[in-house]
Amino acid sequence: MNYFKQDLASLHADLVAKKLSAKELTQATFDNIKATDPKIDAFLALNEDAALDQAAKVDAAGIKEDQPLAGIPVAIKDNIVTKDLTTTAASKILTNFNPIYDATVTTKLADAQMITVGKTNMDEFAMGGSTETSAFKQTKNAWDQTKVPGGSSGGSAAAVASGQIVAALGTDTGGSIRQPAAFNGVVGMKPTYGRVSRWGLIAFGSSLDQIGPLTRGVKDNATILSTIAGHDEHDLTSSTQAVPDFAKDLNDATSVKGLRIGLPKEFLADGVNEDVKNAILAAADTYRKLGATVDEVSLPHNKYGVAAYYIIASSEASSNLQRFDGIRYGYRAQDVKNLEDVYVKSRSEGFGDEVKRRIMLGTFSLSAGFYDAYFLKAAKVRTVIINDFKAVLKDHDFIMGPVAPTPAFDLGAEIKDPITMYMNDILTIPVNLAGLPGLSLPAGFSNNLPVGMQLIGRPFDESTLYKAGYAFEQSTDFHLQVPTLGGQN
Repeated sequence: MNYFKQDLASLHADLVAKKLSAKELTQATFDNIKATDPKIDAFLALNEDAALDQAAKVDAAGIKEDQPLAGIPVAIKDNIVTKDLTTTAASKILTNFNPIYDATVTTKLADAQMITVGKTNMDEFAMGGSTETSAFKQTKNAWDQTKVPGGSSGGSAAAVASGQIVAALGTDTGGSIRQPAAFNGVVGMKPTYGRVSRWGLIAFGSSLDQIGPLTRGVKDNATILSTIAGHDEHDLTSSTQAVPDFAKDLNDATSVKGLRIGLPKEFLADGVNEDVKNAILAAADTYRKLGATVDEVSLPHNKYGVAAYYIIASSEASSNLQRFDGIRYGYRAQDVKNLEDVYVKSRSEGFGDEVKRRIMLGTFSLSAGFYDAYFLKAAKVRTVIINDFKAVLKDHDFIMGPVAPTPAFDLGAEIKDPITMYMNDILTIPVNLAGLPGLSLPAGFSNNLPVGMQLIGRPFDESTLYKAGYAFEQSTDFHLQVPTLGGQN
């Protein structure tokens, strides 16, 4: 059956009314993945037997009105651990690693009776912006298979956009949910730092990483976030802030009336594609028609975000990746003569070039004699960027702008040029440095490729972003346009 254009609410209604069973929906999901994934390569592992067994149990127990996610399939990015389901972070060094526990977010989805169907491809250890650093396969953009899907959550975004799955989890350290969401024309939320537990997330940059949902529509996204958010005693960086029902009030397309929106002039500067600029300016006009005020504002230190980020994130990564040493789990090199050989050869053979590059950069930045010049200075720049956001958000309800300077680029076009690849994140990275929530949603097209708009809010004010995103979505038809792939239409 075809459920590609259905949202969570309509699928839930069908399940409650028994027009559809959870097992039928799960089987249809696997059939669809098998028909379309040879073109997209979104999945690294499927969970077919266990998922169908779980769906049968959900059917046997019955699905009630107050269980909006029961029986709904979901995909999980492959750096989020899943008990007894291979979790590799798309790295050779974790080939065939089967975790013995579930991440907090996967436990919460299971408690809501969602059905985990598989793990999605990504950049190795979430280090990359195109899903081209994966050790196993190259995921393609759902709209044009000659283009990248973005990264590092490219597998999750492409799976949702291509109709393989209605919802997926991704992670965002410097734009890794929002940028692939933009490139694939879907909705992606990077929550406030601490809103969602990181327990069970294979760490990249611990002060930056956040788990968030990717979906076709804003209301679906809000529903998933309400389910996975909340304090977790396993993660002391998770917040005790109350978690609202983010989807509850998403019924009014005029809910932005009276809001003040900031549009940073730096977000539309040279280097941003003209079609992208025009899409954002048109979106600003849409908000004005809905009764909001859009002001030009400035984030003057935004341009330093990329440099500060790659020092901070790489420094944290160099520490986090010490545990992958060929001793306790994962890949171990053969033909070793001593313990040093085990460490050096396992890491040399197990890590890809981008991961090695960032480990070296981070180790250098933290080394004696360079800490003050690099890491400490980057931390100070981070504070300046935070203060820029505070100044704008003091007088504005949220900030709007592009997600990325361009639409999706060609496969292979930038993978050999890390600096150019890094600069693609210039508009998303500052949000992670400041720990703010950021929502990406479709806002137009450029040569038949989606253009994404980013809404940036105050800490723990995802509700305003969802209301503003829903109002825009209901006033446009970009979210209704879908790519065409054999096997799903």
